[in-house]
Amino acid sequence: MSLSDFTVWGYALTALVYGGFALYLYAAWRGAAVGGCLLITVLLSGAWALGCLWYARRSSDTTFLWSSVLDVLRGGGWFAFLLILLRPLLSSAWRRFLAVVIVVLAVQLVGIVSIGMVLMPDELALKLMHGASLSSAILGLVLIEQLYLGVPLDVRRTLKPMCMGLGAGYLFELYLFADAFLFIRPSPTITAVRGPVHMLIVPLIAISGARNPSWSLRMSLSRAVVFHSTALGLSGLYLLAASGIGFYVRSFGGEWGKALQTVLLFAALLFLAMLMASSAQRAKLRVIINKHLFPYRYDYRTEWLRFTRSLSSADGQSNLGQSVITALANLVESPGGALWLRDSAGESTDYTIQAKVSLPVQAEATEPVDSSLMNFMRKREWIINLEEYRRNPANYPGLVLPDWLASRFPDAWLLIPLIGGAGLIGFVLLSTPRTRFEIDWEVLDLLKTAQHQAASDLERMLAAEDLLEARKFESFNRMAAFVVHDLKNLVAQLSLMLRNAERHKDNPEFQADMLETVAHAETKMRGLMAQLQEKRSIDPPRVLNLVKKLENVHRAKQEQHPEVKLDVPSGCDTLMVLAHPERLERVIGHIVQNAIEATPENGTVCISTNVSGSERVCVVVTDTGCGMTEDFIREHLSRPFQTTKSSGMGIGVFETRQYIRELGGDVSYESKKGVGTRVTIELPLHTRLDSEHEKKSGSEYD
Repeated sequence: MSLSDFTVWGYALTALVYGGFALYLYAAWRGAAVGGCLLITVLLSGAWALGCLWYARRSSDTTFLWSSVLDVLRGGGWFAFLLILLRPLLSSAWRRFLAVVIVVLAVQLVGIVSIGMVLMPDELALKLMHGASLSSAILGLVLIEQLYLGVPLDVRRTLKPMCMGLGAGYLFELYLFADAFLFIRPSPTITAVRGPVHMLIVPLIAISGARNPSWSLRMSLSRAVVFHSTALGLSGLYLLAASGIGFYVRSFGGEWGKALQTVLLFAALLFLAMLMASSAQRAKLRVIINKHLFPYRYDYRTEWLRFTRSLSSADGQSNLGQSVITALANLVESPGGALWLRDSAGESTDYTIQAKVSLPVQAEATEPVDSSLMNFMRKREWIINLEEYRRNPANYPGLVLPDWLASRFPDAWLLIPLIGGAGLIGFVLLSTPRTRFEIDWEVLDLLKTAQHQAASDLERMLAAEDLLEARKFESFNRMAAFVVHDLKNLVAQLSLMLRNAERHKDNPEFQADMLETVAHAETKMRGLMAQLQEKRSIDPPRVLNLVKKLENVHRAKQEQHPEVKLDVPSGCDTLMVLAHPERLERVIGHIVQNAIEATPENGTVCISTNVSGSERVCVVVTDTGCGMTEDFIREHLSRPFQTTKSSGMGIGVFETRQYIRELGGDVSYESKKGVGTRVTIELPLHTRLDSEHEKKSGSEYD
């Protein structure tokens, strides 16, 4: 089979398929305008296939003109079908799109008529016709993109097959007529497969028709889609113009024409890449589209999502400040700016720069809290347009700008106050926009709404920082309270030693014991000072023999009344726990001391141990003292600064519970008024040494 035979059979089969599809659409048509337009377009496509078949069998000027005219009508039909589908999207831009389509089709017809007038394939007329066909393919791709990306996701599924088919067809047309434009005549091989290519589109259109028989679509116009479609269309026209210039240079440039064409194409592509990467050019295009194609400047849903996403991505004061600047700047195409906040809530605190974006590092300024600018923002809550202020200061009565604004920030454009629940917390300065940007009521309303959201986020950040600082002071104060409690015990030891000094000062044993006590107190106080300064424990945990610590406590309390008893069952003399030696001994001693003070001299105080399971050990301190009520144990006992003793600080019981819980244990109290109290300290047993833990904690056997 020759190439001409393949062309004939290809167009014949294409005409048959389009004819059958037209009968199917006619049978399924229920009177909808979109369905009627599709039916007419399919009929025109079938007629075009027959015209191309006629031209393939009898090549003449007449058959060429008829096939070309039918080709233009077929293209116009598909444009009309797409524009009807796009009508809910286009709004005021409907006429502009329609005018572009009419111009493209008119240029094609002018090329055809000019060929018919001279009855020969004139080169200029062919270039005109092929160039218009190439523009038609680019316009078709833009419309397909608008349609596909403009519909909601749930509707996009019904249009996907048709958009894929028509898009592939327009890509083929783009390739065909780009080749024809460069080489005057289309390639016979490419032309031979044109019919079958368009025939393959029919099943995809049929699938979309089956998914949506009525062709009634809910559509929403996306500004991002319009922006990218416009950029794509302009890029295509730019590359088309660059290709035409390159072809002209190659044809008439002689020996150096091909080399110059390569240089021109490379320069054109490089220039296009620079334009696409330019923030200023993208901003200009976005402003033009929003100004001329939409009744409102902003897609508020998209802008608000982007604004809140930018604020929520911050993870610290500096980052949040920069995010606030960037989010506000993006609303008005500004490259950046600076944020001023107050360092504290004091009335005399000035506003200082907390964050900057795209500003010099040395750009610094401080604004007093009672300045004219701050009073104006606090009273009016206006967004200050510095360009408008320079033209007509009377629009801002009572406003006097600070001197640093013009000297240190020459590109300053907008001053946006940040009004929160507590009033004016700061303000944002934005730099001159990348492109000319008009400030109207819509921009001001959006900025006012955005600045309230930004101020709310900044207020929450400042409140969180104040809370964190308060917690640090609370932690420090709690540690100081523990230290004071320990100092109280040391003072008590020294006081007891001084009371006995008059009677035993000449006793060598007392003198040695006194020196030992003073040295111990001095060492302990130095350790407490270091702990307070470094805010950490200076006593590392160790593996302790619990029974030995109980014996130390028992030995220290022997001279007091009532007598303290120690009851350790046989086999429990090697109970090991991981704790701080002196601190564990101190908290157990504190509980025993409380029991002694609450028990009369004829009463009893007992320290005992027992093993609870295989992993816990209990230290039990019982007394027959005055006891406590259940309400006091529940509501007051373990709270700091709650005590029943006239000389106590209310820290000991609280410190005991906090420390025992740090060790993984717990403290429980059982008491009855007038009967006595039972305190149970439960600790985890240390059955083996974990070498890594020992290395990290610095623990050792004691």
